[in-house]
Amino acid sequence: MKKHNTVKVVLITLLVFVLLTWILPAAYFSGQYVEQGRVQMGLFDLLNYPLTALSYFGYIAFYIIVVGGFYGVLYKIPAYRTFLDKIVEIAKGKEKIVLSVIVALLAAAVSICGLQMGLILFIPFVVSLVLMMGYDKIVAAFVTVGSMAAGLIGTTYASSNISMLTTSLNLDFDYEIGVRFVLLLVGIILVIFNTLMYIKKYMVNVKIEKKTIKKSEEKAEEIVEEKKAEKTVAKSNNSSKTKSSSSKKTNSSKKSSSTKSSKSRKSDNKAALKDEDIIVVKETAYDDEVFIPESVNSKHSVWPFAAGFILLLVIMVLAFISWGDTGFNVKIFDDATKAVTEYKLFKFEIFGKLLGTVNSFGNWNLIDLFLPIVSVMLLLCVIYKVNINDMFDGFAEGAKKALYPAFISILVYTVLVLTTYHPFQLVIYKAVLGMTKGFNIATTSIVAILAGLFNVDAAYVFQSSVPYFASVVTNADNYSIAGIIFQAMYGLVVLVAPTSLILMGILSYLKVSYGEWLKRIWKLLLELFVVLLIVFMILAVI
Repeated sequence: MKKHNTVKVVLITLLVFVLLTWILPAAYFSGQYVEQGRVQMGLFDLLNYPLTALSYFGYIAFYIIVVGGFYGVLYKIPAYRTFLDKIVEIAKGKEKIVLSVIVALLAAAVSICGLQMGLILFIPFVVSLVLMMGYDKIVAAFVTVGSMAAGLIGTTYASSNISMLTTSLNLDFDYEIGVRFVLLLVGIILVIFNTLMYIKKYMVNVKIEKKTIKKSEEKAEEIVEEKKAEKTVAKSNNSSKTKSSSSKKTNSSKKSSSTKSSKSRKSDNKAALKDEDIIVVKETAYDDEVFIPESVNSKHSVWPFAAGFILLLVIMVLAFISWGDTGFNVKIFDDATKAVTEYKLFKFEIFGKLLGTVNSFGNWNLIDLFLPIVSVMLLLCVIYKVNINDMFDGFAEGAKKALYPAFISILVYTVLVLTTYHPFQLVIYKAVLGMTKGFNIATTSIVAILAGLFNVDAAYVFQSSVPYFASVVTNADNYSIAGIIFQAMYGLVVLVAPTSLILMGILSYLKVSYGEWLKRIWKLLLELFVVLLIVFMILAVI
């Protein structure tokens, strides 16, 4: 595997886009199409734009680093490995069902809540489980990247992802909601199907099996101890008394070696199973400490970890669901937040001052998640009696490992800064849409795919393309199907685009090359593309 593959791919993409600024004229849409001529990007821009990306989108990189630090601390707590082991033990014999459930849950969270960025918090946890169940890193990528792409393809109530789309096309919050749920379901099914097909084809010999090692290891240990004893006897052969003593020591050494062997085996055994059995897994990343915590043989209570992860997930879901005016129009969380922050104790807004600026559920962003994450981390350190030095060391180690994916995020958003400051893409959209008169599924799909490639964030994808599309396609009867096309194709592009933060961030974390990913994912990509075109054509006929 080539080193820094994902960085190279993103940099090549960035340079290609730089070249396009020299070839194509720039244009923008503000009520009408306005061409600016060529707005070339220079060398100083190439060096300055990463700083611009950092100033606007640095909070995403910081979130990735905080998540890395969070897991660095968890790795200092032996009970975290015990927690993972217990889940794997429960999943034994039902691994494929567990994979399917994980895909469905992640996809639903993205579709309903728009949590594709927030779920970065659970990616290391999911990756650890997938690898510990005996699968490889490609399976982990299928489960994580594939599920999020399926959630974006079938976006339902995540207004944060499609608010720009619905506003530009004047669509309701729940437009074509039945079709969008169908797309979500189809996406989940195809991701699961292709994941299982990959396992069947490439991991047919990979299985978790038990091997009893007690007798063989005890015998090996006894041989070693006997050889040590023989050397001792040879050195003290002048005294028969010493020989006798040595013989006794040897016998006792044999007995103690059996006990010592059992303890050392449990210490070295990364599966940490009972009854002196081990898990034999071929071609997995068990040797990589980045993904799986060190095994332990002592017993630990795991309920605090279960409660902590569940609490964080519940907070995320409640905080990111569109409760307000752009969604379900539920005011309870707005009212509750206002009541708490404005509560006065002796004419002093005690909670408002303590909490500071706090958003109500439905209006949270990644920055708001820092406090719950850090709070859970500190609580776990208190429960498991982690000293402050170990906590800081663990956080520093984890944050250091997260620097690479964080750097990838800045590079990806540098591409977005480039395409925003040098808007050559609208010239391409105009040419494509001009190939046909009025609404056309093929040209609309091409524009949607290109918009997803040129822009990282969903809001920028739709802002850069949909207003101009609406000026060209003036028949509002076609806007609902156009909305479906734009959101579905954006989700499809996330699966393979070198400008996809979800994809490139996870590949960089897993150390999977971009080329290897394309070789494994092309069938899923083709299947989704064909299914989406069929759905579009059915909608056009109805």
